This record gives sequence, structure tokens and C-alpha cells, in this order.
Amino acid sequence: MKNLLKNVSFVILVLKMCFILGQETSAQKRIIIDVGHGGKDTGAIGINNIQEKDVVLSIANEILRLNNDLEKPLDIYLTRYKDTLISLSDRTKLTKALNADLFVSLHCNHSDNPDARGIEVYASRKQEKFSKASVFMGYQIESALCEAIGYDSRGVKFANFQVLRETADYCTAILIELGFLSNWDEESYISDNHNIERIALSILLSIQKSIEL
Repeated sequence: MKNLLKNVSFVILVLKMCFILGQETSAQKRIIIDVGHGGKDTGAIGINNIQEKDVVLSIANEILRLNNDLEKPLDIYLTRYKDTLISLSDRTKLTKALNADLFVSLHCNHSDNPDARGIEVYASRKQEKFSKASVFMGYQIESALCEAIGYDSRGVKFANFQVLRETADYCTAILIELGFLSNWDEESYISDNHNIERIALSILLSIQKSIEL
């Protein structure tokens, strides 16, 4: 019954979004921030038990807060606004229903090697129409993040992640791994609220710069 109610609620959300969008006349580009994991899916767990699902939600909410302070806020939606589990297919369905121009999935990395560090960005090999735009966006965001917070660059790579694979034909899409929770320095850095703000601002300004080109 809980799963049924969750699915019904998600459908209602999508229908409301579609109704709102039907009333819009603006040609403003629409951005989906996919907040990785959630609910019982904690994602990676750090050295001090920090959970990936909480880190990326904090960053996403900070992006929204900073966006609202802009003179001309961007048209941004999250795939989840609280600690709930949204299926991968529902995330991509929402992206299609909202007719998104850009899909950015937020994650944190983990490795058995405690010295593994840095930021990496992924795009889908399936993309044709949006391939160049996705790779460009990936490099732009990664470069801005590394400069802003001093993390190492691990490059832009290709992967067959479901959220990328299922959005590849619809919009520019990337997945960002925002450092390693298994690395003591990076986990400590991303646990600080001031650094969360710095990461969120870097992502937001990169998106703003990209869509204005």
C-alpha cells in the first residue's frame, strides 16, 4: 500500500508540473537537478558515517536557495526535495514530463582505496544529438568546481548509468561525483556547511553561464 501511495503521489506531482508548464509562455531553459539516492538507499557512507543521500540533498537545496537570490532565477526543479526514495525510472520520467533542457545528477564517490580523491563527471555514450553539449557542460562544471574548492580533476568520462541512458535522447545530461566520502580530507570538507554553499554556488554559476551561451 505504501508503494502504491508513493507512486500515486509521484504521478500527481508530474501532472501538477505539466499543468503549470502548460500555463507558461516563457522560453526559459529548464534544469533538473537529480538528487541521488534517498530514503532507504543511503548511497555511499563516509568514514564518519556521513551519508551520500544527505550530502547531495544539502547541496541541491543550497542550489535552490542561491538560485532564488539571483536577479533572474533559473527554472530549476529537483527530483526529490526531502529524504525520500524515488526510482531511477521515475527520475527520468519526470525529466521528460517537464521537457527539461539540462539534467544534472548529484552523487558522491567511494573507494576501497582511502587515498582516492577528486571530482569526476559522466556523460552517456548513447547520446548523439546532445553528446557534445553534455561533454562541454561536464568539463565546465568540473573545472569550476576544482578551481573553487581545490579538488583534483578525474576528468569527464562515459558510462551507461540508467539516469543518463534514459535522458540521452531528450536533453543535455551529466552525472557528477562530488569527491570521495571514503577520503578523510574530502569527507571532512563536504561535511562543512560553508563548503556545501561553495560547491552549490559553483554548480549554479556554471549552469547559468552555460545556458547563457
